[in-house]
Amino acid sequence: MSSDSSVHKGHRKTLKKKFIENGLDVFEPHEALELYLYYAIPRKDTNPLAHRLLDRFVTLAGVCDAPIDELTEEFGLTENTAVLLKLLPEMARLYNESKLSNDNVIDLDTIGDLIKSKFIGRTEEVVVLLLGDAKGKIIFFDVVAKGSVNSSDMPIRKIVDLSIRHNARLAFIAHNHPSGNALPSKNDLATTDALKATLNTVGVRLFDHFIVTDDDYVSLRESELI
Repeated sequence: MSSDSSVHKGHRKTLKKKFIENGLDVFEPHEALELYLYYAIPRKDTNPLAHRLLDRFVTLAGVCDAPIDELTEEFGLTENTAVLLKLLPEMARLYNESKLSNDNVIDLDTIGDLIKSKFIGRTEEVVVLLLGDAKGKIIFFDVVAKGSVNSSDMPIRKIVDLSIRHNARLAFIAHNHPSGNALPSKNDLATTDALKATLNTVGVRLFDHFIVTDDDYVSLRESELI
């Protein structure tokens, strides 16, 4: 084994031990990315690549949200390595969702953060529906459409059908603005009013509509817009 290989192997062992003993709290972003890339690139020094990726995409979120073809063509990553990066936020979202049991009761103080977690790793627009029963227990929480809430893609009929099927009494909807602007548009408000009126006909109260971005969300109820 060459001297360079020995040094590289020793560095990997040191970084892994650092993680085992301290978690990622003591890591710089490039070190965390370097360690993560070990598991897709076992025989090369991933430190320069981690720096290049962060120089280009600025944050870990930016790296993971980058298109696969850009990662493979511009940075020479294999498809397996690019897929591993794309998996990271998706797995984080599934991890959060797996902690939610059917015994969870809606907490109005934290409902916004709970719903925001459903959008981790999403780079396209989606519509999320959360339903509660008469006792305020969460009985449904999932994506119900992909596409803009401002268009005919807003699945009002599907939301009503799900509400009836689950015998819901409360409904919360959310959609994301990948552009980063969480302020509601006139179409957002009109769609909310239409959905609220339709749900009222089947005895379901639309309690709130959240507009989510990567680092923020707006509650139309807290903004007195619903």
